[in-house]
Amino acid sequence: MKQLIETIVKPLVDHPEKVRVETEEQQGRLVCRLSVHPDDMGKVIGKQGRVAGAIRTIVNSASAAGRQRVRVDIMD
Repeated sequence: MKQLIETIVKPLVDHPEKVRVETEEQQGRLVCRLSVHPDDMGKVIGKQGRVAGAIRTIVNSASAAGRQRVRVDIMD
């Protein structure tokens, strides 16, 4: 999942070298924490959270094949 999130987010931002994804197992669910450069935060979230919602939808669809639930958190 980490690679998938990085592949989606890096083309969207101006500082792709600052994209970081940390993963952690919590309560039978994989939690992915995404952090980006502060200037790129708006690009990752999008208007009314549409880009963030799209990222979460893609990740959830990909994780359904592996039968594991995934949550994507965007960190400040």
